[in-house]
Amino acid sequence: MEAYRCPHNPIITPSDIEPSQKDFKVIGVFNAGVARLADEVILLVRVAERPISRHPELVLAAVYDVARKGIVLKEFSKEDPTNDFSDSRLIITPQGTYLTSISHLRIARSTDGINFQIASAPALAAVNDYETFGVEDPRISLIGGVYYINYVAVSPLGVTTALASTLDFQSFERHGVIFCPDNKDVVIFPDRIKGRYYALHRPDSGLFHKQDIWIADSPDLRCWGHHRCLMGTRPDCWDRVKIGASAVPFKTPEGWVEVYHGVDENNRYCLGAVLLDAAEPWKVLARSAEPIFEPESDYECEGFFGNVVFSCGLLCEDEKVKIYYGAADTTICYAELALRNVLQSLKQT
Repeated sequence: MEAYRCPHNPIITPSDIEPSQKDFKVIGVFNAGVARLADEVILLVRVAERPISRHPELVLAAVYDVARKGIVLKEFSKEDPTNDFSDSRLIITPQGTYLTSISHLRIARSTDGINFQIASAPALAAVNDYETFGVEDPRISLIGGVYYINYVAVSPLGVTTALASTLDFQSFERHGVIFCPDNKDVVIFPDRIKGRYYALHRPDSGLFHKQDIWIADSPDLRCWGHHRCLMGTRPDCWDRVKIGASAVPFKTPEGWVEVYHGVDENNRYCLGAVLLDAAEPWKVLARSAEPIFEPESDYECEGFFGNVVFSCGLLCEDEKVKIYYGAADTTICYAELALRNVLQSLKQT
């Protein structure tokens, strides 16, 4: 599908971000939630940092220590054959798995949607037992004048989804874990449907290796139930290995449109779309046979984790789907798709 990529891409890079701590290096800024606040575009960006090791044979992992209320560093030797560093994101040891970086969420503001002023300090960072490996991948849903932010909380307890809220992106209230491990890629519909809140989520079945999109509903945004599988992966298709919701759904005359990500056996991440019934969002009406957006540019194909376009936020305005996306788990980029083309590309199920 024809896409307009901002000629200034990437619009935010690691060099634009001030590290949150001395002796830390920002290695990625990506996967931003997006919202409008008055005349500003607000990005809540994921900032991934890595502690700088002064010894070539040692890899450091940063972990939030709840008792100390701060970050502590753990050392792992490259010369120890029991340590597995084959995945650049992980340190796998006999004692457990650690992350090579720790993430927090930071505010970026813009009046034109392209040039952003980035806060010098985190807006949301690890503070409890569920977030000791960091907080990641926010999505922002505006409901009744309140911005609800769900984000991934990572710790040895598992990968959970937590909820926070704000009125002004200056102060935040945390509401705790809303989806138990392992569950991520949660997006909350930005309006109630027949008096209920709805969310898409992605539970991970280790036994059957299933990573499909489910739907749940709630009376209060805290307690979620009535879970059902919405849609799964498809053999011999671009989304054949795993799928997950990406941006918050938006409503059109045809129904709810959800831009989601799909992954193939080569770990190539692309974006597609699915059309859900406006009144009964658990009903899939149509779905992308081919990606609507895929990694093509150098900054999407090469980076910390290459061949990835991954969106946590978009704006549907002026008949355009304005996508803010993480490229290669390294930078934030911007692209536009014609809404008409997205809808026309969907095939009835």
